Amino acid sequence: MAWVNAIIQGVLTGGLYALFACGLSLMFGVMKVVNLAHGDLATVAGYIGVGIIAISHVPVLWSIPIVVVLMAAIGYILQRSLIQAALSRGELTTLIVTFGLSIIIENGLQQFFTANSRGLGVGDSFITKSFSIGSQINIAYIYLAIFILAVVVLLGLQQYLSRSKYGRLIRAVADDREAAQLCGADYRHVFGIAAAIAFGTVAVAGILQGMITTINPSIGADTILLFAFASVVIGGLGSLWGTLVGGVVLGVAQAVGAQINPSWEQLAGYAVFLLVLVIRPQGLTSRGAQA
Repeated sequence: MAWVNAIIQGVLTGGLYALFACGLSLMFGVMKVVNLAHGDLATVAGYIGVGIIAISHVPVLWSIPIVVVLMAAIGYILQRSLIQAALSRGELTTLIVTFGLSIIIENGLQQFFTANSRGLGVGDSFITKSFSIGSQINIAYIYLAIFILAVVVLLGLQQYLSRSKYGRLIRAVADDREAAQLCGADYRHVFGIAAAIAFGTVAVAGILQGMITTINPSIGADTILLFAFASVVIGGLGSLWGTLVGGVVLGVAQAVGAQINPSWEQLAGYAVFLLVLVIRPQGLTSRGAQA
């Protein structure tokens, strides 16, 4: 039962990893942009949440929609300015630009907030409260809620891309930018909308990270980006549901590794990541985000 419990915890942790990864996957699927500042943007969202709560004293859950809207606006502006300018010079340029943006964000956060860790206080009872199945399986409410939220977010994104006007435009531009332009679509605006959605999802992930543990200026590049990138690659670049598959596989691998030896948690996750790259480099799913 201890192994079953470890697998269940890994699956639930995979929900958080999927939230980390879905924005990264969406930007790659639509624009072919690998955003190396993705993890740092999640950290920015967490710090914005800390600031909003400190100033307005609103509950943590109420701060989420405010932060999502702010980050979506930042995403649209960054895409229409910095990222679009880099895209016009080539896809490789976006790697350099987003890497530079990552460095600027991390150092800026250290300058204004110091290197100390901060958390979004929601009460220890909510974070630690759990329910039991049998005598050895304990499921934390917070991780179950995060997994359900990840499924809801991915389902909502899938429906948006399939049924809404701008969702269909995003799919059309991702499939054939030139043909979409001939039909009158402004692909720059469509890219901006896709970036706004990606930044909004990573905002949710950043706040959740601050709720369950803590955030600091370096966690974006050191942890969040790595987990997001591993989940995307395992699941399949550009596949929204693939991010959930990848996140669950990564979470289960880490949980099983920790069950064998606590020091093997990260090693086991990255070993599976490397194994997938060797055996199936296109990922466990190969359908694009626009499919």
